Amino acid sequence: QERLVESGGGLVQPGGSLRLSCVVSGFHLDDYTIGWFRQAPGKEREGVACIKNTDGSTYYADSVKGRFTISKDNAKNTVYLQMNSLKPEDTAVYYCAAAFFIATLAQAPYDYWGQGAQVTVSS
Repeated sequence: QERLVESGGGLVQPGGSLRLSCVVSGFHLDDYTIGWFRQAPGKEREGVACIKNTDGSTYYADSVKGRFTISKDNAKNTVYLQMNSLKPEDTAVYYCAAAFFIATLAQAPYDYWGQGAQVTVSS
């Protein structure tokens, strides 16, 4: 059974850093693009970053470019989201998700989703 589990969320001050992890099971990272999405209170869920399964190409939303970095370790079945220079507007529940051979920040192609991890940026 396909499963994604996020961890690493928490409370951080503005300007701080966090690293989220997404451990996958039931499928191979070689076959699926992994994306990170977030949903802030009262807002729609949006794509943040994704990493393509075939060549490791990465894509970012404009709002996080230069601050967030997505990476993966196939041997550990884990995808990471390193978040630096965090801002209060980054506060949201962060989800990882898997899409079969498609690299996109749109949500529709993603078949499998994690349960989410809360990130709160506040002083």
